[in-house]
Amino acid sequence: MKLVLGISGASGAPYAKRFLTHVRAMHAAADLSVEIVLSRTAEQVWAHECGGSPRDLDFPVYDGRDYAAPFASGSAAYDAMLIMPASMSCIARIANGISDDLLTRAADVMLKERRRLVVVPREAPYSSIHLENMLALTRASAIVLPASPSFYGRPASLEDAMDTVLARVLDHLGLRNALAKRWGQDVVLDDSAGRGGKRES
Repeated sequence: MKLVLGISGASGAPYAKRFLTHVRAMHAAADLSVEIVLSRTAEQVWAHECGGSPRDLDFPVYDGRDYAAPFASGSAAYDAMLIMPASMSCIARIANGISDDLLTRAADVMLKERRRLVVVPREAPYSSIHLENMLALTRASAIVLPASPSFYGRPASLEDAMDTVLARVLDHLGLRNALAKRWGQDVVLDDSAGRGGKRES
């Protein structure tokens, strides 16, 4: 799989950093290559939330005006794009067909070529404008997957909670993973005491 990871300036850079850690581990087994495109403010937010830069992780990184990047054209035949975190500004521009930098152009390519686009917004609360833009993306075939951790698997750390989101992201990219406990498999509902508590299988 050839994957583009777009990183916007929204809060949530640790999700992108942890995702890259996971895909590096699965790189050989999944025949997976990842290239990164940054929005204008992504590095600044990354430095504040994670320290360092996404350039430190040894993945190919493209800036927002580098239209020589192969995924700027549909003829390059990339398989999927993930935008994580996705700012509401980024979502608005993609939803309205405004390709004013490499990140939004790459997303536009995925939509027009009918390829997989997964968008992970990290915002709260949503205004009606935000919701309408996310609905427009959904109607255009993108998958909008908010960074909303689940807790039925009883995550024991912040990283575990983040992995409940990343597991669903990888699922929707078509990448098998065991990052989080799955309902009905690793976690089942225990009604034996009539209290509806959950127990781990």
